[in-house]
Amino acid sequence: MTAAAPRPGAGVRATARIVAAADGRGGTALPVLDGAGPFALRRLRPYGPGARVALVGAMSAPLGGDRLALTAEVGDGTALTFTTTAATLALPGRTGEPATYDTRIEVGEGATLRWLPEPLISARGSDLRTTTRVDLAPTARLVLREEQILGRAGEEPGRLRSRLTVRRAGRVLLDQELAYGPGVPGWDGGAVLGGHRAAGQLLLVDPAFEARPMASRVLGGGAALLPLAGPAVVVGAVARDGLELRGALDRGLEECAGEYRDGGFWGQEW
Repeated sequence: MTAAAPRPGAGVRATARIVAAADGRGGTALPVLDGAGPFALRRLRPYGPGARVALVGAMSAPLGGDRLALTAEVGDGTALTFTTTAATLALPGRTGEPATYDTRIEVGEGATLRWLPEPLISARGSDLRTTTRVDLAPTARLVLREEQILGRAGEEPGRLRSRLTVRRAGRVLLDQELAYGPGVPGWDGGAVLGGHRAAGQLLLVDPAFEARPMASRVLGGGAALLPLAGPAVVVGAVARDGLELRGALDRGLEECAGEYRDGGFWGQEW
């Protein structure tokens, strides 16, 4: 798979695709692992029957005008962990156009996905629009982390618009859109970030929540755990920097793992 050659001054068009399938021996195979342009996908050593994939940035992206798309298909009964080897840095391009980064994920019956990329950093002058859509089968399990760092050290952020939509059995479980940066009214006010420069969320979906739902709670330091209208919880947090943000989201994960030690999967290594 190759990226289309960009026109002079135009952005990169690139796609990547991951397919996880049962290997017939109780494990997970990766029959499709294709990427182009900034997408370099690598198999990692698994810690169990599941598969592990890392995205290695092969070039600077997304820049203004880039059009990037990533798809993942997690087949019935499989387990996949997805990570990135470094933060994603959104930078301005030469065209003045926004960049787009679209992610589409499908998770089958009895399958488990841990989607844990490193943070997205919105650098000054950049303009990025991301969309993530996840479709879950009724018995699928998911851990999904999103972290957004607004500006590098000592700089103002670019413009960032992010939408996350998660459906389970065809019904909307979470549909959220966030926007930050120049031209976005009130993004830095007390009702949104209140002067913080890092924001993120951790979404956990597990059929176990249907029988034993978790209660809302404040985790301290700008973080809270909230149950959704379905077998899921979301941990939302704002923080001064990426390190503080990761700590807040990890506390939420520990809260869940502590209550579901008999069947929780969130702390496992695959």
